Amino acid sequence: MNDTTINIYDNQAYLISIIDLLNKTISQFGLGLIMIMGNIGSVLTCIVFYQPTFHKNPCAMYFLASSFSQFFTFNFSLLTRMIHYGYNIQTLNTSLWYCKIRSYLFYLFIAIPRYNIIFASIDRYFASSRDALRRQWSSSKIAFRLIIGNIFFWCILYIQVIIFYDINTGTCYYQSGAYGMFFSIYISIDSGILPTCLMLVFGLLTLNNVHQTRRRINPDLQPDRTRSIRFGKMSKKDVQFHRMLANQICLFVILNLPNPCYLIYRSSTIYAVKSPLRRTVESFVGNMTYVPIYLGFSLTFANFAISSQIFRQEFIQFIQTKILCRPVASVTRGRIIAVRALRSKGENE
Repeated sequence: MNDTTINIYDNQAYLISIIDLLNKTISQFGLGLIMIMGNIGSVLTCIVFYQPTFHKNPCAMYFLASSFSQFFTFNFSLLTRMIHYGYNIQTLNTSLWYCKIRSYLFYLFIAIPRYNIIFASIDRYFASSRDALRRQWSSSKIAFRLIIGNIFFWCILYIQVIIFYDINTGTCYYQSGAYGMFFSIYISIDSGILPTCLMLVFGLLTLNNVHQTRRRINPDLQPDRTRSIRFGKMSKKDVQFHRMLANQICLFVILNLPNPCYLIYRSSTIYAVKSPLRRTVESFVGNMTYVPIYLGFSLTFANFAISSQIFRQEFIQFIQTKILCRPVASVTRGRIIAVRALRSKGENE
C-alpha cells in the first residue's frame, strides 16, 4: 500500500468523522428545538380548536386530530430519531423487537397527521362548492368517521413493516430483494408524491371554487357593498380556514419535497456497491430530509396564528380567561370593541 492510497483512506476517514459530527450536532440541537416547539404548538393548537367557536366544524376537527396525533409524532418518531443519530444509542440496530415496533410506529405517526391535513383540503373543496349536494360532504359526522378510519387504515396497512423489517449487517432495515424494491417505491409514493399531489389538486380546486364564488358578484353594486359580500355565501370563518389550509399546504409541499427525492434515489441504488464515505453521506442526507418534515409539523401553530384572526382571538381569550383569570364579560367586551374598530377601519379604507 503506497502513500497515495494511505492519504486517500485518511482523507475519507476525516470526512466521515466530520459528517458524523455534523449529523450528531444537528440531531441533538436541531431536532431538540423542533421537538420543544412542536410539543408546545400541538398543545396550544388542540386547546384553541377545542373551544366552542370551532365545535362541529369539520375542518377544525381535522386540524384538531392532526395536531393531537402530532404530539405522538414529536414524542416518539422524532425523539427516537434524535436518540439514534444525536446520542448514538444503537438499540434500533441491536434489538429486533424494538427495530420492528419503532419502524411501525414511525410510519404510523407520520402518516396519520399528514392525511388528516389532506382530508381537511378535501373538506374545503366540498365546503366551497356551489353544488348543494357536494357541500353535504362537508359535515362533522363524515369528518369523525374519516378521522377514526384514517387511524385504523394506517394501523392495518403498516403491519407489513412489522413482518418485513429486520436487522441485517447491523442495521434495522426492510428486507432486500423484491419486497425491498417494492417498499422503496411504495414509501416514496405514499410519503411524498401522493400527499403532495392530493394537497395541490384539492387546494387548486378550492381556489377555483372561491374564484367562481367571487365572480357571481353583481358588478353594478357599490364598492362598499361589494366588499361586504365579496365572498358570497362563504362565512368569514370559512374564508380564514381556506387561508390557514392554503398556507399549510405550501409549507407541506416545500418542506416535504426533499424526502421523496431521497427515497427515489435510495430505491434506484439499493443494489449498488457503496464505499464507507458514500454510505455515511447517504445516511446524513437521509436524516436531513426528515428534519424539514418535523419542522413543518412544528410550525403548524405559528401558521394558524398568522393566517387566522379568529384563531388568534380564541387563543388570546383562552390566555386571558384561563391563565390570567380575567372575567369573561370583560374579555368579551374587549373583543367587541376590537371587532368594531376593525370594521370602522375597513369602512374608512
